[in-house]
Amino acid sequence: MDFDMLGLQPRIVAKLAEQGITDPTPIQKKAIPYAMQGRDVMGLAQTGTGKTAAFGLPLIHTLMKMGVKPEPKTAHGLILAPTRELAKQISDNLKAYTQGTHLKIGIVVGGQSINVQIQRLAKGTDLLVATPGRLIDLIDRRAVRLDQTKFLVLDEADQMLDMGFIHALRRIAPLLSPNRQTMLFSATMPKQMSELADAYLTDAVRVEAAPPGKPIEKITQGLHYVAQSEKTKLLIEYLDGHRDEMALVFARTKHGSERLMKGLVKAGFAAGSIHGNKSQGQRDRAIEAFKTGDLRVLVATDVAARGLDIPGVRHVYNYDLPNVPDNYVHRIGRTARAGATGRAVAFCSAEELKELRDIEKTIKKAIPVIGGRPPEPPQGQKAGGNRRGAKPGGPAGKPNSNKRRRRPNRGGAKARAA
Repeated sequence: MDFDMLGLQPRIVAKLAEQGITDPTPIQKKAIPYAMQGRDVMGLAQTGTGKTAAFGLPLIHTLMKMGVKPEPKTAHGLILAPTRELAKQISDNLKAYTQGTHLKIGIVVGGQSINVQIQRLAKGTDLLVATPGRLIDLIDRRAVRLDQTKFLVLDEADQMLDMGFIHALRRIAPLLSPNRQTMLFSATMPKQMSELADAYLTDAVRVEAAPPGKPIEKITQGLHYVAQSEKTKLLIEYLDGHRDEMALVFARTKHGSERLMKGLVKAGFAAGSIHGNKSQGQRDRAIEAFKTGDLRVLVATDVAARGLDIPGVRHVYNYDLPNVPDNYVHRIGRTARAGATGRAVAFCSAEELKELRDIEKTIKKAIPVIGGRPPEPPQGQKAGGNRRGAKPGGPAGKPNSNKRRRRPNRGGAKARAA
């Protein structure tokens, strides 16, 4: 099946072909026909499988057929994303799909001039991509009206739940046209997702390209047991083995990410960082430098677990295991993009055995042990099952000694949208 067979307008298909996009992904094959019929859609697919096109292409197709110019301060369609990075990625993709057409794509996120955004919204927008917080700021300033918005997309809806955006959604949704089409896309399916779907979707069709929460099969996963105090040394050993390849490293806290990045720079790596303490300009510059290869290692908190679509990322390191197990799926999904292969290595200290159990329960499999030995859990914490450790040996075949202990470092908070 190709895009022609999905019924998309020839002009859209031609634009995709110019970009080398000729074969729809499984989620696109399943979602696009229903979306073009005007049905509400709940789409479940892993990261890196083309969810943006799955909802973006049918919206573009419908708006091109409508041929109606949006009124000032209005938007025909609204796409909500939990983070600035994801919003920018969606906006960039939509602009590429609509290049040369009359459709206008807008984006409003925090960390940028709200006055500039107000000026851009004044003329009306066909498709508006927004983070919930900034959108509410603009609604309060009467810079945008949603009463003519007939299309709503919630992208990465599970992360919106994790980050507490349900309250913002409850305020935004009633402002939209009651006769609207709503689509919800996610990589995982927590219990609250059904409640969200029941509240905002009508007679929705559920399409699924892979079991929710199941990591992409082309990612080689590995688990390395290591004392917290030895993690930086171990990470450097791994990175030394592929200095010319791009690696994304996830840490739990903003201060920890910055400290780790500086340690890697001191060790001779071209490294940068993105986290909540960075301005939007700093985050954008770091991501651009990573994309162009000026940086080979990018250290990030979960603010970047979604929204980074960089095909060249070959390695993902979970320096700290995430507090929210679903975030493990999103983190490792930053590699093996667009059909490529990738490797994801998780570091686990004694203090993180509970997080490891939660992750493996979510992905419904044990992560293969590639180094270290299972440590004894801290007092009061249950052991992580009857797991056998790998033979001693680090990434370069060096002996490991992971018997050192330190106080639990369980700091950090859920990712914040900006």
